[in-house]
Amino acid sequence: MRILVCIKQVPGTAKVDVDEKTGVLKRDTAETKMNPFDLFAIEEGLKIREKYGGNVDVLTMGPSQAEAVLVEAVWMGADRGILLSDRNFAGADVAATSYTIVQGIRKMGDYDLIICGKQTTDGDTAQTGPEAAEFLQIEHISNVLEIERKEGGRLVVLENQDDCVRKLEIPLPCLITVEKNANTPRLPSLKRALTEKQIEIIKLELRDLPDTDTNHYGLTGSPTQVERIFPPEKKETKQMFEGNAGQIAAKFKEILTEQKFV
Repeated sequence: MRILVCIKQVPGTAKVDVDEKTGVLKRDTAETKMNPFDLFAIEEGLKIREKYGGNVDVLTMGPSQAEAVLVEAVWMGADRGILLSDRNFAGADVAATSYTIVQGIRKMGDYDLIICGKQTTDGDTAQTGPEAAEFLQIEHISNVLEIERKEGGRLVVLENQDDCVRKLEIPLPCLITVEKNANTPRLPSLKRALTEKQIEIIKLELRDLPDTDTNHYGLTGSPTQVERIFPPEKKETKQMFEGNAGQIAAKFKEILTEQKFV
């Protein structure tokens, strides 16, 4: 079973510089880490491989330092990493990011199962996985808690909804996104880190992809643009109120009325 897990390197701190012209994060200089939701996706891929056999590749898109999360994933147990890195990919929105990832997938060949984390901590859109599935024209299910393989090339999954958990079947090939409480991610193996000196990392640039049209990537290929992005204003002033609930509520009403909010 060929399994691909899509992962991402995200800022490890809230203090991230923003390009004033483009409105995108300056990822080259930011402190980074593995997107926490992707750890559950990697673990799910490794569990499926252990149960049904096959191999697990991990893929990420980003600057050269994003290779670090691929190495971490290999230390967790993945077989090899794939890095999509090119200046033409910079500034991509969700649609352009999904398209780039799909081009990388098509370059690497057919996969039976593609797994993504539920969302990323820097964008929180939860759209990249489903959009990639649409570009690939394969079925997908989000918010997956559990996966079992059936005979005949189908999966049975438990999908988490707001008010219930649904049991669904989906044919292979397919894409799923994994919930954060689907499993307990394993730690990177110190033994693998010490013994696997030659970690296989495949690096792909725009020229390596099936579609080399620069108009389909990065800011140019993004149908949405950030108009303005800025850190929230930090205010140090505060007021403290004393009294019972009725007195405090009356004081709040007085202030809101004075400032013409009500």
